[in-house]
Amino acid sequence: MSDLLVSIRHAKSGDAQALSRVFDAAWREAYLGIIPGVTLDKMFARRSARWWSSTVARGRPLVVLDMGQGAVGYASYGRCRDRSLPANGEIDELYLLPEYQGVGFGRRLFNAVRNDLKARGMDRIVVWALEANERACAFYAGMGGRTIARVEERIGGTPLAKVAYLFR
Repeated sequence: MSDLLVSIRHAKSGDAQALSRVFDAAWREAYLGIIPGVTLDKMFARRSARWWSSTVARGRPLVVLDMGQGAVGYASYGRCRDRSLPANGEIDELYLLPEYQGVGFGRRLFNAVRNDLKARGMDRIVVWALEANERACAFYAGMGGRTIARVEERIGGTPLAKVAYLFR
C-alpha cells in the first residue's frame, strides 16, 4: 500500500517544465475546436518552459497542485484586473491535466486559491471562461459562481464569447 501525497503549494522555478506540460495538455483538451488551430498552436509555442520560468519569478501568485511527482495542475490569481467588475480578486487561470479532471482536484485547487484571496482581503472573486468551454462554465456554476458579465473577444480572428462568474 502506498500513500498519495497531494499538496497545493506556490510554484517554483523548477516547476516550469511541468507547468508547460499542464498548459499544453489542458488547453488542447479544453479549446481544440473552439480556438482556431493556428492561434492555439501559437499559444502553445509562447507558453514554453522558459515563459513559465519568468512567470514564476513575477509577483502575481501562482500555485501548483502537486501529486508528489510534480505539478499536475496550476492556478494563477490576484487582484481583479477589471475595475468595472464588482470584484476585488480574480482567478486568471485554473487548469489540470485531463486525467486529473472530474475527480475533485479542481475543487480543491479552486477552494485553496479562494481561501488565499480571502486571506488577502479579496472576498469578491471573478473568473472568466470562454462560453463555448461548457465544462469550465459548468464547473464554475457548480462551485457557486453567478454570471455577471458577458463580452465578445476576437481570438485568432474568430469572435468568442467570454463569461464572468462572481464568487462571494
